[in-house]
Amino acid sequence: MPDLIVRFRKPADWADSVHIHYWNTHPQGHSSTWPGVPMEQVDGWLTYRFQGVAAASFVFNDLQGRQSGDLHRDRSGWYTENGRWYDQPPQSAASAPGEFSPRPKPKAAPRIKAETTGRPDFRAETIYFLLTARFYDGDPSNNFFCRDRIRFNAAGQATDPHWRGDFKGLIQRLDYIRDLGFSAIWITPPIENRSGLDYHGYHGYDWARIDPRLESPDARYQDLIDAAHARGIKIIQDVVVNHSCQYGIRGQVWIDHLPIKYYVPQGSEPGRIDHGPYQGSLGNYAWPNRDDVDNPVAPAWYRERHTRDPEGIEPLVDPKTGETLPKPGYDPGRFFGIDANTLDPEWYHQEGFICGGDWESAHPLQHKHLAGDCIDLATERENVKDYIIGSINRYLDMGVDALRIDTVKHLERDNLLAYVNAWKAHKPGLFVFGENLVKGYGWGDLGGGDNGPSQIRPWWYTRLGHDPRDPNAGGDSGFSQLDFGLFSTFRDNLSRGSFEGVARVLEMDWIYGNATELVTFLQNHDVGPDNDFRFRFKGEQWMAAAAYNLLWTVRGIPCLYFGEEIEFMKGAPQDVIGNDDTLDTTGRAYFGDHIDDAHIAQTQNHPLYRHIRRLNRIRGAIPALQKAPMSHLAEWGSGLSFVRDWNDGESYAVVGLTIGGGQDIRVEGVRDGIYRDAVTGNESTARGGNLSFHVKGNSAGIYVLGGPGKIGEDGVYLR
Repeated sequence: MPDLIVRFRKPADWADSVHIHYWNTHPQGHSSTWPGVPMEQVDGWLTYRFQGVAAASFVFNDLQGRQSGDLHRDRSGWYTENGRWYDQPPQSAASAPGEFSPRPKPKAAPRIKAETTGRPDFRAETIYFLLTARFYDGDPSNNFFCRDRIRFNAAGQATDPHWRGDFKGLIQRLDYIRDLGFSAIWITPPIENRSGLDYHGYHGYDWARIDPRLESPDARYQDLIDAAHARGIKIIQDVVVNHSCQYGIRGQVWIDHLPIKYYVPQGSEPGRIDHGPYQGSLGNYAWPNRDDVDNPVAPAWYRERHTRDPEGIEPLVDPKTGETLPKPGYDPGRFFGIDANTLDPEWYHQEGFICGGDWESAHPLQHKHLAGDCIDLATERENVKDYIIGSINRYLDMGVDALRIDTVKHLERDNLLAYVNAWKAHKPGLFVFGENLVKGYGWGDLGGGDNGPSQIRPWWYTRLGHDPRDPNAGGDSGFSQLDFGLFSTFRDNLSRGSFEGVARVLEMDWIYGNATELVTFLQNHDVGPDNDFRFRFKGEQWMAAAAYNLLWTVRGIPCLYFGEEIEFMKGAPQDVIGNDDTLDTTGRAYFGDHIDDAHIAQTQNHPLYRHIRRLNRIRGAIPALQKAPMSHLAEWGSGLSFVRDWNDGESYAVVGLTIGGGQDIRVEGVRDGIYRDAVTGNESTARGGNLSFHVKGNSAGIYVLGGPGKIGEDGVYLR
């Protein structure tokens, strides 16, 4: 048998002290201890000879935190800095134009002894995401109907106010979230909003003020933060940097409009509007002046009308056209739209609206307006930075624990990192992650069928380099992302009872700055894993349970969208689709009826509620499931197995997942010793690096080296 010889050309930024750590050699089954043995320079290549070995698993590392992914080789070869194997000495390490290879490239990874910083590690958390205004109504006095999508009952009465849930209700149900096992709550943006449909918080009007429709005299934002912290729950505040509402920013910038109280639809008359609580006009019915905007930087003529004439009947000359109002059918755009050419360039971009191919092109995506009520801020300007950074700093000072950044790909990376880094400097140890919506793998110029460039893809924002085909051109940016790549696989596998394709995504973890900090999910308020991504998950309950087994055991921080624990609004569109849809028909329906005093016990007895609660208990007890990278990955459609090794064996778990029927699972190349399953309590001993165990259908085997055994009680799916 010829010896196996591996040769390695290290990247330029690696130290010279390159070692090779190996395991699972064949036929002897030998392994080294971390960090392995030094490699020798032979003919310009770092070289190691495995004597009497035909195949081996190994990893190259430089003792300084840089290392390759887990590699396996069954014949001699040359491994270059671009992550490719060659059977003959290569003339050049450069890939052919357009070539894509899913093999891991050299990267930094936490296999060496972990540092202790004393700062919180958000990977220990699990996240419950909710739309505050749709969760639980603790104070009906602050309820509010938006102008658009009002629901009427059979008697013609307006029901289900859009702004229904509030901080008081959320405080009252913190124990529900804690009982479910979550240690962090991600809330939608709480700042003051303005739009015809602004209940979700993504139409910012005043970053420095909390929206009064969420607060009560005895339940301010500070009260929510304090009440959550008293229960050991962290608050994640959603932040919009990219855009404001269509009415500008209070006290900072004005966008030209006519007062809404003067709008009269075609065929109507002033004072004859009959639209639920909007009687007389479409101006804010909760304000005596019946207008939506109280911006002190508005022109004098607007400010003067804002304080009087609530009926909207006094003649008003439109300063733009000279026409006199009110006038039935007069241009709705003057009340509700914008003219991009007239925006203040000190605050806004002036390049029109995103359309067509703009969605996959960096410049228009980052310089055009997202929608008529999402007006693109000139985020590169210092005045915009100072305003938004300073406003959010105030909430960090109040105790906000982490930030989620909206519409990431709509801001150029280095521009957005200026905001992120400023907040992290203000609050050291702050965890920040972003939403870069991708309906696919999202690998950009690395290939994989992606039709968009790397500069608008999630991995780009986790890195600091400027080579769109080389993630290792720069280190970890410290800005994590929602894992849309993993989410996107669920469309093609989960509802078919399969995990097929999951491994292909997980094998690409090397492209991210730190894949263990990605935030994983099955669905959220915008997208679901079915069909064209518009619907709440509609698959069988056991399929959802299998998905949660996956999300709670692979790398990343799992996030649950409110109501998933009881299959809330199963199969409904995540947002309004048809012209006449109202929120009660969507995934954003009011959830409070399921957690009021009369129904909460029933909700907490749901099989998925109990399933998720147990997964949270198990993950919380095993550091490897929280923080460790993945290795020994194998996927065969109806199952998945992998190893999570935290801090060089400090916490070590071998995981096997099934979807469908039960299976016998064998994992090779693991540490020898006695393993105990956190699901069943069964023991299994690994000898010669091999561990075997059985997993029931749609369940999980979580075998922890020297582990505590069974955690929690059996349920329908985890048993």
